[in-house]
Amino acid sequence: MTNDKTKKAAATDGPYDVIYFAKKHRISNEDARAIIEKYGADRKEADKAGRRISV
Repeated sequence: MTNDKTKKAAATDGPYDVIYFAKKHRISNEDARAIIEKYGADRKEADKAGRRISV
């Protein structure tokens, strides 16, 4: 039996899904893909970059 906390942690450790990230920051899929490729699993930095270009 798996622990629910383990599942939740595993889901937030990796890089974002491109479509989810693009919708979250209201940017194009191409921009979202570029940010995710650049920052990988570093969600904090990816979110910063997404906020910078969403203006």
